[in-house]
Amino acid sequence: MSTPTGPASGLPVRMPRPRQPGRHRKPEPVAAPEGAPALVLAVPGTPGPDTRSLAEEAVSIARSELPGLDAQIGYVDGDDAEFPSLGAVLARAAADRTARAAARQEEGAEPPARRDDDGPVAVVVPLLAGPDSALMRRIRQAVMDSRTAAELTDVLGPHPLLAEALHVRLSEAGLARADRARLFTVATAADGIILATVGGEEAVQAAGITGMLLAARLAVPVLAAALDIDGSVARAADQLRGSGSAQLALAPYLIGPEVADGLLKAAADEAGCSAAEALGSYPAIGKLALSQYASALGITLQNQSAGAR
Repeated sequence: MSTPTGPASGLPVRMPRPRQPGRHRKPEPVAAPEGAPALVLAVPGTPGPDTRSLAEEAVSIARSELPGLDAQIGYVDGDDAEFPSLGAVLARAAADRTARAAARQEEGAEPPARRDDDGPVAVVVPLLAGPDSALMRRIRQAVMDSRTAAELTDVLGPHPLLAEALHVRLSEAGLARADRARLFTVATAADGIILATVGGEEAVQAAGITGMLLAARLAVPVLAAALDIDGSVARAADQLRGSGSAQLALAPYLIGPEVADGLLKAAADEAGCSAAEALGSYPAIGKLALSQYASALGITLQNQSAGAR
């Protein structure tokens, strides 16, 4: 039984654990600054349940990495009903900022350390692994049409975490060993990889950087090809076979929503090989989206592995 001055005699008392001194002390957890703009994930492609699930997983990971983050989803082809359009999400973010400022003024409250009217209303992060000028043009136009002070970041790649994600997807499909150090082989493991992307030659060149990282992980040749350039995949397949690769695999350097249905299967059939799944909701996607947001605002994340280029 407790007394007014504390626990009764004989009962254990929970004392706060002293902070560990020195360099081994755990760093203070990083949280989103008060008044920070929203992270708006710009999702391309035709909206649907699978696309929504993928986007929600990405923003959930971003929120878990940066507590207090206001993360929202805007669809490039949204209907403003079940799937809110990018422009509508940005307009709502601007309205929310105005409402917060009015409420503080009415209450006579002190402004936050980061004023709401400092910097952008939102930071828009495209859900794209690599550059796609046509899609980026549409996203940029939606930001301009919203007439909000929103900042648009670059795409998520190239990045070592995307090479890791590609490796995992290939191993899940039985097309690559999960770990080069393990002393076992996969009978269906590919000895040449076609890295499939969309966005034309610019996308092929950007994918080639991640392709070099993937080649180092798998110790097999990797060539990038564009699904939206006629003959690009077939030429990459011929080049790999000409250099001695006998068993090819197609690895989509794509998150998923940005590619039309059936295009990956058609490309795999054209190359005469099996294909892995798109990157999808791999955890690195949410981390890289947060990294782009943090870089735009100058926020230093506790886990620098997601932010290092």
